[in-house]
Amino acid sequence: MNNTITILLAEDEPALGLIIKESLETRHFKVFLAENGIEAYSIYKKEDIHLLVLDVMMPKKDGFTLAKEIRMEDDTIPIIFLTAKSQTQDVVEGFTIGGNDYLKKPFSMEELIVRINNLLNSTNLQKTSEILKIGNFAFNFPKQILQYKNDAGVQLTHREAHLLFHLIKNKNEVLERSLILNKLWGNDDFFNARSMDVFITKLRKKLKQDENIQIVNVRGFGYKLIC
Repeated sequence: MNNTITILLAEDEPALGLIIKESLETRHFKVFLAENGIEAYSIYKKEDIHLLVLDVMMPKKDGFTLAKEIRMEDDTIPIIFLTAKSQTQDVVEGFTIGGNDYLKKPFSMEELIVRINNLLNSTNLQKTSEILKIGNFAFNFPKQILQYKNDAGVQLTHREAHLLFHLIKNKNEVLERSLILNKLWGNDDFFNARSMDVFITKLRKKLKQDENIQIVNVRGFGYKLIC
Protein backbone atom coordinates (compact mmCIF):
# COMPACT_ATOMS: atom_id res chain seq x y z
CA MET A 1 0.00 0.00 0.00
CA ASN A 2 1.22 3.50 -0.85
CA ASN A 3 1.04 5.66 2.28
CA THR A 4 2.51 8.80 0.68
CA ILE A 5 0.53 11.95 1.51
CA THR A 6 -0.34 13.96 -1.60
CA ILE A 7 -0.54 17.75 -1.32
CA LEU A 8 -1.92 20.21 -3.85
CA LEU A 9 -0.05 23.52 -3.58
CA ALA A 10 -1.52 26.54 -5.39
CA GLU A 11 0.89 29.49 -5.37
CA ASP A 12 1.23 32.11 -8.11
CA GLU A 13 4.73 33.25 -7.14
CA PRO A 14 6.93 30.73 -9.05
CA ALA A 15 10.00 31.06 -6.83
CA LEU A 16 8.03 30.68 -3.59
CA GLY A 17 6.01 27.82 -5.04
CA LEU A 18 9.17 25.87 -5.93
CA ILE A 19 10.72 26.49 -2.51
CA ILE A 20 7.61 25.21 -0.73
CA LYS A 21 7.28 22.23 -3.10
CA GLU A 22 10.90 21.17 -2.68
CA SER A 23 10.78 21.62 1.09
CA LEU A 24 7.66 19.46 1.37
CA GLU A 25 9.17 16.80 -0.88
CA THR A 26 12.21 16.55 1.41
CA ARG A 27 9.67 15.54 4.11
CA HIS A 28 8.43 12.77 1.79
CA PHE A 29 5.19 14.44 0.72
CA LYS A 30 4.14 14.18 -2.91
CA VAL A 31 3.37 17.70 -4.16
CA PHE A 32 1.45 18.99 -7.18
CA LEU A 33 2.16 22.68 -7.86
CA ALA A 34 -0.32 24.98 -9.61
CA GLU A 35 0.15 28.68 -10.41
CA ASN A 36 -3.53 29.65 -10.45
CA GLY A 37 -6.91 28.50 -9.17
CA ILE A 38 -8.11 27.04 -12.48
CA GLU A 39 -5.00 24.87 -12.85
CA ALA A 40 -5.29 23.83 -9.19
CA TYR A 41 -8.90 22.74 -9.59
CA SER A 42 -8.00 20.68 -12.65
CA ILE A 43 -5.29 18.86 -10.65
CA TYR A 44 -7.70 18.35 -7.74
CA LYS A 45 -10.20 16.61 -10.07
CA LYS A 46 -7.56 14.32 -11.60
CA GLU A 47 -5.41 13.34 -8.62
CA ASP A 48 -5.98 11.74 -5.23
CA ILE A 49 -5.25 14.76 -3.03
CA HIS A 50 -5.04 14.49 0.78
CA LEU A 51 -4.47 18.15 1.70
CA LEU A 52 -4.63 21.57 0.01
CA VAL A 53 -2.31 24.55 0.51
CA LEU A 54 -3.90 27.51 -1.29
CA ASP A 55 -2.61 31.03 -1.81
CA VAL A 56 -5.52 33.45 -1.38
CA MET A 57 -4.50 36.01 -4.03
CA MET A 58 -4.15 34.11 -7.31
CA PRO A 59 -4.95 35.01 -10.93
CA LYS A 60 -7.91 33.52 -12.84
CA LYS A 61 -9.42 32.07 -9.65
CA ASP A 62 -8.50 33.11 -6.09
CA GLY A 63 -7.98 30.72 -3.20
CA PHE A 64 -11.26 31.53 -1.44
CA THR A 65 -13.29 30.85 -4.60
CA LEU A 66 -11.40 27.63 -5.22
CA ALA A 67 -11.98 26.47 -1.62
CA LYS A 68 -15.73 27.16 -1.93
CA GLU A 69 -15.93 24.99 -5.04
CA ILE A 70 -13.95 22.17 -3.46
CA ARG A 71 -16.02 22.30 -0.27
CA MET A 72 -19.14 21.65 -2.37
CA GLU A 73 -17.61 18.31 -3.33
CA ASP A 74 -15.56 17.42 -0.25
CA ASP A 75 -16.28 18.79 3.22
CA THR A 76 -13.46 16.96 4.99
CA ILE A 77 -10.24 17.50 3.00
CA PRO A 78 -7.94 19.80 5.03
CA ILE A 79 -7.31 23.27 3.55
CA ILE A 80 -4.55 25.69 4.58
CA PHE A 81 -4.62 29.24 3.22
CA LEU A 82 -1.46 31.23 2.51
CA THR A 83 -2.18 34.93 2.69
CA ALA A 84 -0.55 38.33 2.82
CA LYS A 85 -3.79 39.68 4.24
CA SER A 86 -3.89 40.41 7.96
CA GLN A 87 -7.35 41.91 8.41
CA THR A 88 -9.49 39.99 10.88
CA GLN A 89 -12.44 39.80 8.48
CA ASP A 90 -10.27 38.14 5.83
CA VAL A 91 -9.06 35.53 8.27
CA VAL A 92 -12.58 34.85 9.52
CA GLU A 93 -13.85 34.59 5.93
CA GLY A 94 -11.24 31.96 5.20
CA PHE A 95 -12.39 29.81 8.11
CA THR A 96 -16.08 30.43 7.40
CA ILE A 97 -15.91 29.12 3.83
CA GLY A 98 -14.24 25.92 4.97
CA GLY A 99 -10.56 26.62 5.57
CA ASN A 100 -8.93 24.72 8.41
CA ASP A 101 -5.87 26.88 8.95
CA TYR A 102 -3.98 29.84 7.53
CA LEU A 103 -0.46 31.21 7.43
CA LYS A 104 0.39 34.87 6.95
CA LYS A 105 3.31 35.57 4.65
CA PRO A 106 6.20 35.51 5.27
CA PHE A 107 6.22 32.21 7.18
CA SER A 108 8.75 29.54 8.05
CA MET A 109 8.67 26.14 6.38
CA GLU A 110 8.87 24.46 9.77
CA GLU A 111 5.66 26.17 10.83
CA LEU A 112 3.91 25.04 7.66
CA ILE A 113 5.08 21.46 8.23
CA VAL A 114 3.76 21.49 11.80
CA ARG A 115 0.38 22.80 10.67
CA ILE A 116 0.15 20.21 7.89
CA ASN A 117 0.91 17.38 10.30
CA ASN A 118 -1.59 18.70 12.85
CA LEU A 119 -4.35 18.74 10.24
CA LEU A 120 -3.47 15.28 8.96
CA ASN A 121 -3.55 13.94 12.52
CA SER A 122 -6.95 15.58 13.08
CA THR A 123 -8.27 14.01 9.88
CA ASN A 124 -7.12 10.56 11.01
CA LEU A 125 -8.83 11.17 14.37
CA GLN A 126 -12.04 12.06 12.56
CA LYS A 127 -12.01 8.82 10.56
CA THR A 128 -11.69 6.66 13.65
CA SER A 129 -13.96 8.44 16.12
CA GLU A 130 -17.40 7.39 17.26
CA ILE A 131 -20.88 8.93 17.31
CA LEU A 132 -21.21 11.06 20.44
CA LYS A 133 -24.33 11.83 22.49
CA ILE A 134 -24.92 15.27 23.97
CA GLY A 135 -28.35 15.97 25.45
CA ASN A 136 -30.94 15.39 22.71
CA PHE A 137 -28.26 15.56 20.03
CA ALA A 138 -26.32 12.82 18.31
CA PHE A 139 -23.01 14.01 16.89
CA ASN A 140 -21.65 11.91 14.04
CA PHE A 141 -18.06 13.07 14.14
CA PRO A 142 -16.80 11.03 11.15
CA LYS A 143 -19.48 12.58 8.92
CA GLN A 144 -19.50 15.96 10.75
CA ILE A 145 -23.29 15.82 11.20
CA LEU A 146 -25.14 17.13 14.27
CA GLN A 147 -28.61 15.61 14.60
CA TYR A 148 -31.37 16.75 16.97
CA LYS A 149 -33.70 13.86 17.95
CA ASN A 150 -35.10 12.48 14.67
CA ASP A 151 -34.33 15.50 12.50
CA ALA A 152 -32.27 15.13 9.34
CA GLY A 153 -29.29 16.80 10.98
CA VAL A 154 -27.06 19.70 9.99
CA GLN A 155 -23.66 19.52 8.34
CA LEU A 156 -20.83 21.09 10.33
CA THR A 157 -17.64 22.47 8.87
CA HIS A 158 -14.35 20.73 9.60
CA ARG A 159 -13.41 23.35 12.20
CA GLU A 160 -16.87 23.33 13.86
CA ALA A 161 -16.79 19.55 14.11
CA HIS A 162 -13.37 19.39 15.73
CA LEU A 163 -14.17 22.20 18.16
CA LEU A 164 -17.42 20.50 19.20
CA PHE A 165 -15.61 17.18 19.53
CA HIS A 166 -13.18 18.63 22.06
CA LEU A 167 -15.95 20.45 23.94
CA ILE A 168 -17.91 17.19 24.28
CA LYS A 169 -14.85 15.22 25.34
CA ASN A 170 -14.31 17.82 28.09
CA LYS A 171 -18.03 18.16 28.94
CA ASN A 172 -18.72 20.09 32.17
CA GLU A 173 -15.02 20.97 32.41
CA VAL A 174 -13.17 24.06 31.21
CA LEU A 175 -11.63 23.66 27.78
CA GLU A 176 -8.56 25.86 28.01
CA ARG A 177 -8.60 28.57 25.36
CA SER A 178 -4.90 28.60 24.53
CA LEU A 179 -4.74 24.80 24.42
CA ILE A 180 -7.52 24.43 21.85
CA LEU A 181 -6.27 27.39 19.81
CA ASN A 182 -2.83 25.84 19.54
CA LYS A 183 -4.28 22.42 18.76
CA LEU A 184 -6.81 23.44 16.09
CA TRP A 185 -5.53 26.81 14.83
CA GLY A 186 -1.78 26.33 15.26
CA ASN A 187 -1.26 29.25 17.68
CA ASP A 188 -3.22 31.44 20.09
CA ASP A 189 -2.73 34.86 18.49
CA PHE A 190 -5.41 37.58 18.34
CA PHE A 191 -6.74 36.66 14.90
CA ASN A 192 -7.16 33.00 15.79
CA ALA A 193 -8.85 33.92 19.07
CA ARG A 194 -11.37 36.08 17.20
CA SER A 195 -11.98 33.25 14.74
CA MET A 196 -12.60 30.80 17.58
CA ASP A 197 -15.17 33.18 19.08
CA VAL A 198 -17.02 33.13 15.75
CA PHE A 199 -17.11 29.35 15.70
CA ILE A 200 -18.29 29.17 19.31
CA THR A 201 -21.19 31.50 18.41
CA LYS A 202 -22.10 29.25 15.47
CA LEU A 203 -22.09 26.15 17.67
CA ARG A 204 -24.30 27.87 20.25
CA LYS A 205 -26.89 28.58 17.55
CA LYS A 206 -26.82 24.99 16.34
CA LEU A 207 -27.25 23.63 19.88
CA LYS A 208 -29.99 26.03 21.05
CA GLN A 209 -32.78 23.51 20.36
CA ASP A 210 -31.81 21.77 23.59
CA GLU A 211 -32.27 24.21 26.50
CA ASN A 212 -30.17 22.02 28.78
CA ILE A 213 -27.03 22.56 26.70
CA GLN A 214 -24.90 25.67 27.08
CA ILE A 215 -21.44 26.75 25.99
CA VAL A 216 -20.34 29.25 28.60
CA ASN A 217 -17.39 31.60 28.49
CA VAL A 218 -15.11 31.16 31.50
CA ARG A 219 -13.42 34.53 31.45
CA GLY A 220 -9.65 34.35 31.31
CA PHE A 221 -9.60 30.57 30.87
CA GLY A 222 -11.72 29.24 28.03
CA TYR A 223 -15.09 27.62 27.40
CA LYS A 224 -17.20 24.99 29.13
CA LEU A 225 -19.88 22.82 27.53
CA ILE A 226 -22.56 22.29 30.17
CA CYS A 227 -25.14 19.54 29.78
